[in-house]
Amino acid sequence: MNSFTSFCDDLYLDMHINTELDLPSERDTILTFFERIQRQFPAMGNFARKDTGEFCLEEERDGERFRWVTLELDRIGSTCANPTNLKDAYELHALVLELAPYMLGVSHLDMTSLDVTFTMDFDFQGNHDEVVADALFGSTAFTSLLDLPLATPIGFSPNVIVALTEDCRTQARIAVEPRTSVYEIRHDKYKGDEAISLYFTIRRYPDPHGKFDALASFHRQCQIAEEIMAERIIPYFAKPLINAIAQRRK
Repeated sequence: MNSFTSFCDDLYLDMHINTELDLPSERDTILTFFERIQRQFPAMGNFARKDTGEFCLEEERDGERFRWVTLELDRIGSTCANPTNLKDAYELHALVLELAPYMLGVSHLDMTSLDVTFTMDFDFQGNHDEVVADALFGSTAFTSLLDLPLATPIGFSPNVIVALTEDCRTQARIAVEPRTSVYEIRHDKYKGDEAISLYFTIRRYPDPHGKFDALASFHRQCQIAEEIMAERIIPYFAKPLINAIAQRRK
């Protein structure tokens, strides 16, 4: 389960708490929250307020592995990039979940959804859409359009959501985002500084008839995500992308 990093160039493990009400923006509340996180993760010492208005605490990005936590208007996020193992990543996310009710006033009534996301980045200098079309669309009806004269793939961005429970409150989303611009394709000049990203999210919507235990739900979502990553995402999505990229590098 901890070998997902071997199937991509970069792996990110994210957790997001989406809220109905705006989060606190008072100076003391924000600083106390981030100071508490830094106490457990001392390397997270870079605090900033972004142009978008969100607050961010992050580690120095001097290597492949780093963490950060963000507070947006109505969303709390934490991310671990290229974690040594999943347990290390889960520790940060669990801490944020534990602190949110007491330090940010996030009630179970306020949570609209909880997300656990695995993001896999695949480096490639070339037409990303062509790679995605070849790897994931095969001989489907969509690729039949490529048989048209001079047809070139410029918008192959699959985004699929499935319910995993009868009440549809636990959902899985798979999305692939190519980042090649039409300008690059037109001029056959590719920057190569952006990757093809594969996003796999397990989202849970709270049941309005009971108190939502966010931490218990988080651990359950992580378990589901790991199982589907190993059984579905790696063999049916990641490996075909790797193979399609490898074919173009020969």
